[in-house]
Amino acid sequence: MANLYRYKIVAMLHWMFICCLTVFLFACAGKEVKPGANDISTAKTMSFIDVDSEVELDFKNALVLMQQGNNAQAVTVLKTVIEREQRLPAPFVNIAIAYNRLGDTKLAEENLIKALKLDIGHPIANNELGLLYRKAGKFNAARTAYQNAIKDNPDYLPVKRNLGVLCDLYMHDFECALEQFEDYLDLKPDDKTVAIWVADVKRRIGK
Repeated sequence: MANLYRYKIVAMLHWMFICCLTVFLFACAGKEVKPGANDISTAKTMSFIDVDSEVELDFKNALVLMQQGNNAQAVTVLKTVIEREQRLPAPFVNIAIAYNRLGDTKLAEENLIKALKLDIGHPIANNELGLLYRKAGKFNAARTAYQNAIKDNPDYLPVKRNLGVLCDLYMHDFECALEQFEDYLDLKPDDKTVAIWVADVKRRIGK
């Protein structure tokens, strides 16, 4: 019995690792900033969940299709994954990214919201949703999405940078922009581009 329990835990952790890693990889498409290896912040810990091996295999196959640019096929596979497994945000996030690549922002938004119902602070889901809202001119909604990500994942750099850009260029909230850019530089001090942005914002607000 103990061995069976241990096996289930190991299998579950393996699935969680794959979900988190691959979502971070695929969430880069269409962003203002692409996270590097040191920018990855893990999502909130999930409860123990047993995932069917065939579902896991189909999920991996969908990721390969996305890597190859076959987003329509990936959507088809991910739909079958979601039909069988709806307890994890990763399939919803990835199908949203695939839909967004295909130009269907409505379905992308719907699936990101579904992911956030499972994990309100999911950094990638919130970051993707923030970008969708920003492009649609829904700046307050974009800001809320970014802030939800930062609340649970304060070290996730892409969302800090994107919130800074939103506050600076779109909302003209320069204090917010400066705060996000300076927080970003505290974690990644070698980013010369953001350092220039900090100096520019300070100049504009007279600091």
